[in-house]
Amino acid sequence: MTAEATPPPLNVRVLDATVNPPTVFDDRTLLPADHASITALGQRVGDADLAAPPVVLPDFHHKSKMELPSSVAVATAGTIRPDLTGSSVNCGMALIAVDSEVPDDRAVDVFMRAVRERYPYPTRGRRDLSAREVVKAAAEGSEFGVDRWDAPAEDLERIEEGGRIDLERYGGIDRLTSELPGLAVQLARYRFGTVGPSNHFVELQRVEEILDPDRAAKLGVAEGQLTIQYHGGGGVFAGEIGRLFFRRKDYPRQIKAVNAALKPWFHLRSAKSYAELKARLSLYFTAGCTPLQLSSDEGQRLMLATTAAMNYGFAFRTATYAGLRRIAADSFGGATGRLVVDSPHNSIYEEPVGDTIAVVHRHNSCRAFPADMMTPGTTFADTGQAVLLPGTHRTSSYLAVAGDRAVTSLYSACHGAGTVVSDLVARGVSGPDPLGRSTRRYRYDDAAPTEAFHFDNRGVDAALDVLVRNGLVKPVARMRPIAVLH
Repeated sequence: MTAEATPPPLNVRVLDATVNPPTVFDDRTLLPADHASITALGQRVGDADLAAPPVVLPDFHHKSKMELPSSVAVATAGTIRPDLTGSSVNCGMALIAVDSEVPDDRAVDVFMRAVRERYPYPTRGRRDLSAREVVKAAAEGSEFGVDRWDAPAEDLERIEEGGRIDLERYGGIDRLTSELPGLAVQLARYRFGTVGPSNHFVELQRVEEILDPDRAAKLGVAEGQLTIQYHGGGGVFAGEIGRLFFRRKDYPRQIKAVNAALKPWFHLRSAKSYAELKARLSLYFTAGCTPLQLSSDEGQRLMLATTAAMNYGFAFRTATYAGLRRIAADSFGGATGRLVVDSPHNSIYEEPVGDTIAVVHRHNSCRAFPADMMTPGTTFADTGQAVLLPGTHRTSSYLAVAGDRAVTSLYSACHGAGTVVSDLVARGVSGPDPLGRSTRRYRYDDAAPTEAFHFDNRGVDAALDVLVRNGLVKPVARMRPIAVLH
């Protein structure tokens, strides 16, 4: 597969099974989109003020605790709808290119031990920020992370939106802090920059193949090089905000207990009239997520809180980047690490859609802006926005950039191919890696690492093939995992 090849679109289709049929990017033979999930998507957006058809991407599936299926993008003309993304915004992935070849097992052990010590799980109640720093993180995003943890300022261009979204357009940080309970700020001081288990991970990889030498050089990756890919959340503050406004299906017991105090304080104490008090009781203390007009006072308030949570999430992963970069240098003989890309995959932005500005909600899908939409003078203005397509710790992953036809997917690409990999293995389409390679697998305990033998790359390649054939991305490099902590 070559980066510049642009064959005809593959299996782009508009389904007529719903009121607002989505544009589906799949492979009807190998990766057909699940019709039950299509129906669930249609029911969720059936009454929405859509600015364009919803987009369904490879790795499309529906988790029971989520309102919306994964791997979708939905643009609304004038409403903000938090149930069209995850309940905690700015969960995302990042890639670090390290000035080193692949280390030996002993050095890998040292690295993983240091990561567990710096970011333990359970988190042991560690306070990482002062109350003042929580506010700075929500206002300044990655710029605060650069100042606080000494990450390279020049790497801000590799973070989506430069790692900071302006709050003033929605009322500013002063409005947020005047309404936000002090307890919410105090809770957000904890566990800053952590990664944790489940589908979050820290993975060491080797760049096994360069598919676009020119863009790879500009992005800072080379064959044989060590890379660190990690998947981290948006942090405590993002989780709080995501559940303060509406009653979400993903509502952990501990957050529900905290919100019993936070929600009345946040919404009812700051109400300016009986009518506003009554409206907020109806909106935020009953089941479901009522759409809000972005231009309304409540819509602006919601967007302000969501954008502050996005900024906090950017600062959160910048702290993770700074920590992993330092640990890698200590473990691998002083090797320098540079950020290739940091990209959220649960987000709400105002973005161009056709001839207008719409509210684009992405749920487990990442933004893919072409070069002409990136900030002039940056690397991405030359290459296009970098896009990560992880497989699993048992397959390769890909680094790509936005393609020439990304507009057809609301400038979106799927954030991974894990479900595709699992599905193809279960169906017998994919099988063991013919070379018998494996990943050294670490857990958050003192147990010795185990070996996870690889599958072939049919799953992740199938997802990438749909994206490439439809002009959504151009592949740049392929990385193979050598060790993972999750």
